[in-house]
Amino acid sequence: MEDQVEVPPKSEVSEELVHEFTEEKVSTPMNKNLLMIVVAALVLGLVSGFLLSKEKTGGGITAYKQTTGTQAASVAKGDIFGVKDDKAFKDSAEGDLKVGGIDGEGAYHLERPGGESQNVYLTSSTIDLSLFVGKKVKVWGETNTAQKAGWLMDVGRLQIL
Repeated sequence: MEDQVEVPPKSEVSEELVHEFTEEKVSTPMNKNLLMIVVAALVLGLVSGFLLSKEKTGGGITAYKQTTGTQAASVAKGDIFGVKDDKAFKDSAEGDLKVGGIDGEGAYHLERPGGESQNVYLTSSTIDLSLFVGKKVKVWGETNTAQKAGWLMDVGRLQIL
């Protein structure tokens, strides 16, 4: 016995399987509110970033005297310049500050007793060392690796002696 399958007419099949979808744009208040919040956050972020970038905080580093706030041009014995934290740097040296490095290492150097072999060659990203040329100073900083200089230091704090 063969099973016979009843096939419905073609017009009935197409009506049951194919449905038409109407294109409706759904716009809810939630989507509009979310968009407004994102735009407001973006604008506030940009404005606050701009305002904060214009504010000068110093961050503990200054090219001015720590005690009176006057410029470095009017220096006196004992004045300290640069990073306020006296424990920030482990290396220190004393001597007369002079212009000139050695073979491209350092822009300045400290002349110390014992001759040229005892010089400390200096760079600084926080203090304008040119303001102190010719003065006896004590510097604190971080020793860097050098190719020619016996001692190369990045100065972060300076005191007039």
